[in-house]
Amino acid sequence: MYGLVALIVKIDDMGLYLTEKTSAAQQKMGHALLAFAPILMKTLTIVGTLAMFLVGGGIINHAIPLLHHFTEDAVDHLEHIPTLGSIISTLTPTLINFVIGIVAGLLVVLVVTLIKKLWPRTKIS
Repeated sequence: MYGLVALIVKIDDMGLYLTEKTSAAQQKMGHALLAFAPILMKTLTIVGTLAMFLVGGGIINHAIPLLHHFTEDAVDHLEHIPTLGSIISTLTPTLINFVIGIVAGLLVVLVVTLIKKLWPRTKIS
């Protein structure tokens, strides 16, 4: 995993290195890597943010028995739906965790915003 992260971090350096080579094929590959790097980084930003909402929501869901039992009950009820029940019940915990993660994130933003308004920073001269 660390090797993959290192490749992602250094993809632009590899691209630049290849553009300075004499081979046309290596230069073309270098330019392709340089063009691909920003797209990859933007995609990872979005995917990483969504993953953090899912993971955070899952942690909160498992830490609060009421939420965890709600999730289990929702899955149990959805499994009895003919045809699509198993698919929907499989996706339900992930969607519930995602919603919990977003709500928790919004609550944190609200609290931090309120704290900043109530206790503004004093300027040091």
